[in-house]
Amino acid sequence: MTEPLLPPWPERSPGPRPVADRLCLQGVLYILYNDIAWQLLPLELGFGSGQTCWHRLERWQQADVFDQLHRILLAELNAAGEPDWSRACVVGSHIRAGKGGPDTGPSPVDRRKTGSKHHLICDGRGTPLKVITTAANVNDITRTLALVDGIPPVAGRPGRPRRRPDALPGDKGYDSKANRLELRKRRILPVIPRRGAPNIQGLGKLRYVVEQTFALLHHFKHLAVRWERRTELHDAFVSPACALICWRRLKKHRP
Repeated sequence: MTEPLLPPWPERSPGPRPVADRLCLQGVLYILYNDIAWQLLPLELGFGSGQTCWHRLERWQQADVFDQLHRILLAELNAAGEPDWSRACVVGSHIRAGKGGPDTGPSPVDRRKTGSKHHLICDGRGTPLKVITTAANVNDITRTLALVDGIPPVAGRPGRPRRRPDALPGDKGYDSKANRLELRKRRILPVIPRRGAPNIQGLGKLRYVVEQTFALLHHFKHLAVRWERRTELHDAFVSPACALICWRRLKKHRP
């Protein structure tokens, strides 16, 4: 499924014959699962050097390979009736940034150590739709609309591709009059309790799926700590992780 999306190599490229894309992809996934440094990638497994896999990952990220793969898998899940568009859930989760760089900042939950934050939106069954990486001190509320608008058009069923959930449950950290107004303009019902008011009964049962999705996302050890200084290279690991979660869900629907 991934191979048709990979950019082809020139037929007459200078230098030795490049390592096969399949082996480089396996090397990238090995690092995603095990969180080892590029230079420690075991050569005996045939992946090529860590430098080779690093450059190949950068090339694929520039070609938008993994985001395209994520959209294809979402479309297949939609065709199988898996996504629950009755609601979408949003939440942010902090991670430590080992080397600093753009989109890092003092973490308010980790003694102000340098970190980043993953902002996630998923459907009502926990399928990841969009992840945004920001500095750790960025307020969740500021990325609510960016997450909603960042949901890709999901085809797979008759009619126009789906891009909007019917409702958006959130905790009091997402309480904002401006965001409520913008969500209603997008025909999305905000289910967010106001600060100082009692919590909405049963809201936790609607939102537990997003915490579960974060647990799946950070199960990939390389995403539990950010080691890349460049945000686009860190996101190059986030996108295949989301695609893998979708692929596992899709396998349940296939004989």
